[in-house]
Amino acid sequence: MKTKTQSKKVNKAWLHDHVNDPYVKQAQKDGYRARAAYKIKEIDEQFGLIRPGATVVDLGCAPGAWSQYVRRRLSPTGAAVGALNGAIIGLDILPMEPIEGVTYLQGDFREPEVLAQLEEALQGRVVDVVVSDMAPNLSGIASTDATRIAHLVELAVDFACTHLRPEGALVVKLFHGGGYVELVQLFRETFRVVKPVKPKASRDKSSETFLVGIGLKSKG
Repeated sequence: MKTKTQSKKVNKAWLHDHVNDPYVKQAQKDGYRARAAYKIKEIDEQFGLIRPGATVVDLGCAPGAWSQYVRRRLSPTGAAVGALNGAIIGLDILPMEPIEGVTYLQGDFREPEVLAQLEEALQGRVVDVVVSDMAPNLSGIASTDATRIAHLVELAVDFACTHLRPEGALVVKLFHGGGYVELVQLFRETFRVVKPVKPKASRDKSSETFLVGIGLKSKG
């Protein structure tokens, strides 16, 4: 019984924090589906990643806040609807409500046939920016979770190596803990510029962080 009361307390505390979270309030005001929009906004503003005419791939896009942000960045007027100067392709294992101007694919990025659909949707375009908010279902077993997280990051890096333009950028979510150092090393081997970022909108208690890689190193 004690555990139940404890979890009720935790849920109540989370709900209280969530309702009073300035980013949650701002997201509602700005018409974003989630507070996560401000994470990619801060990263984009820091590095100037998303520019008019860009082709952007959003991995792990549901519920769609990152795609909404990118869509507004690619709008000549910063609007959520209307003209779009660029292309956005979103992919997630979960369903997502449509966003005007965003090509959405539902499927598991780890499956070759889903990757093939994504490549088809690109229609031969070279990608300017890949953003990945993908995270596995966490089991609570540190070593298992670290392996699952690393696998998703490695797949995003592979995709970037194949589809990014030489000056393009990759942004991935990862977590401090097992495998973190190895993933930073993988980025350093792949990109000319590598920066870890903890956006202000990322909760203090969370171990999540983001890695930004810019400019592919030439192979050979």
